Amino acid sequence: MKFFIDTANLDQIRDAQNLGVLDGVTTNPSLMAKEGITGRENILKHYVAICNIVDGDVSAEVIATDYDGMVKEGEELAGLHDQIVVKLPMIKEGVKAAKYFSDKGIKTNVTLVFSAGQALLAAKAGATYVSPFIGRLDDVSTDGLNLIAEIRQIYNNYGFSTQILAASVRHTMHVIDCAKIGADVMTGPLSSIEGLLNHPLTDIGLAKFLADYKKGN
Repeated sequence: MKFFIDTANLDQIRDAQNLGVLDGVTTNPSLMAKEGITGRENILKHYVAICNIVDGDVSAEVIATDYDGMVKEGEELAGLHDQIVVKLPMIKEGVKAAKYFSDKGIKTNVTLVFSAGQALLAAKAGATYVSPFIGRLDDVSTDGLNLIAEIRQIYNNYGFSTQILAASVRHTMHVIDCAKIGADVMTGPLSSIEGLLNHPLTDIGLAKFLADYKKGN
């Protein structure tokens, strides 16, 4: 499973990259604003800065909701760097735009997916990634992990190449559960990745090894 980090914070992206397990980055206008990145020109520069840190795909989201606007924005984003993936909303015009970019060989990420039917349409349109938001489904008492399982079954049934990018991952167990189900990618905060490092028995065992070493020296 690929590990993406969901942030616009360059320090956190560097930390994840330096850990040696980062495969890409997802971000959105809300995450940009959280870091104080506003204005079209500054946002575009920030996407390039992210691409210069990581080795893999970087999802950059369009703001337009009409087809022509998405195509115009998406082409501008894709022209910034060859690692850019055009992030499109799961609406009718977004599906049409996904097909347009797919035909041109430009990678896409169809986002805000909350049903297997939406994921099926995105795959039919040739999306590179589809982003079901499992955490947001959990927030409204719906099983987000079950959606991942449904999409996995459908994609396996028909051999779709679209990658399931489990989004809105909140914690380490989301990561583990998505890996068990067969999500191709997870994207979440740095804490959800670094949390996988932690186990009390590791800490206890290392402390004992060091204590025993000191006894003999």
